[in-house]
Amino acid sequence: MIRFFENHSLKAYNTFGVGAKAKFFFEFTDPADLAIFLNENESWREERLIVLGQGSNILFLDDFDGLVIHPKVPGIKTVNEDRNHYWLEVGAGEIWDEFVEFSVTYNLGGVENLSLIPGTVGAAPVQNIGAYGQEVCNVVEKVIGYDLEKQQLAEYSADECRFAYRDSIFKSYLKNKFIITSVVFRLEKFPEFNLAYGQLSEWVKEMGDPSLQHIREAVIEIRNSKLPAVTDIGNAGSFFKNPVVDLQLAERLKAQYETLPVYPTSAEGKLKLAAGWLIERAGWKGKREGDAGVHEKQALVLVNFGNATGKEIFDFSEKIRQSVLEKFGVELEREVNCI
Repeated sequence: MIRFFENHSLKAYNTFGVGAKAKFFFEFTDPADLAIFLNENESWREERLIVLGQGSNILFLDDFDGLVIHPKVPGIKTVNEDRNHYWLEVGAGEIWDEFVEFSVTYNLGGVENLSLIPGTVGAAPVQNIGAYGQEVCNVVEKVIGYDLEKQQLAEYSADECRFAYRDSIFKSYLKNKFIITSVVFRLEKFPEFNLAYGQLSEWVKEMGDPSLQHIREAVIEIRNSKLPAVTDIGNAGSFFKNPVVDLQLAERLKAQYETLPVYPTSAEGKLKLAAGWLIERAGWKGKREGDAGVHEKQALVLVNFGNATGKEIFDFSEKIRQSVLEKFGVELEREVNCI
């Protein structure tokens, strides 16, 4: 199935609920239809282009003067199996949390800590989503899609995806050059539970013996207690990345602020700081300007209280960045893609 619109509202396609419009909007459920559309309509090459799922990691600063492609490819199917693993190919249009629920229901481990993250399956490898000690890169086998420059279907192995902290090749070199249509995941039949992050172990213990279902339930409860649901108030989850800084700066700040959370990284001489803590200590938690603000329970989440424009939310975030830089000497990087 395909659908094509002109001057199409994007309010339902971004979790901030910003009322931007797209010059052109194309939706497809079959990768073959995408190829036909692009090959038969050469004029799209003259247009700006973005790929948009649920819009859970995007902020439109204005109307989008170009072509929005919305993959809505459905389906979950087994493509391989051995004694320890199942390989599942999942359509890019599947809702991420529904896929997590499916995996947990069938006792397949590897994504349970990523419960309740908003967005689609196709967006997961782009951002290399992560939470509570898990990252999606650890279970991605390959990413399948359409190469816009070569005008053909292609696939990338996990190594070729160049995964990093909240980053991948699809967010940099292949940004808007490759349309993900499905992802193949390698899930564990006999998973080892990851309970090392924060208070997760305590929450799971209260539910009984560790299990995939108990981990999922615990993660959902923790997220609901700290993060606003996108169905209740416009937001895109964590607006900023946790900054990775030099060891010397981290140690100096830790000596000055004993409660500052500091985490190890794989990079030599680098440590990760908690962006939410920095924002809260800079005085922004719960602050509001017009309809743009910081959530009262989680300083890392910027919210749209109703009618804020994308530009107003962006400008508000810039004030936060400057405030944190002035107070701590730390430069925050936006996790949300601002267009």
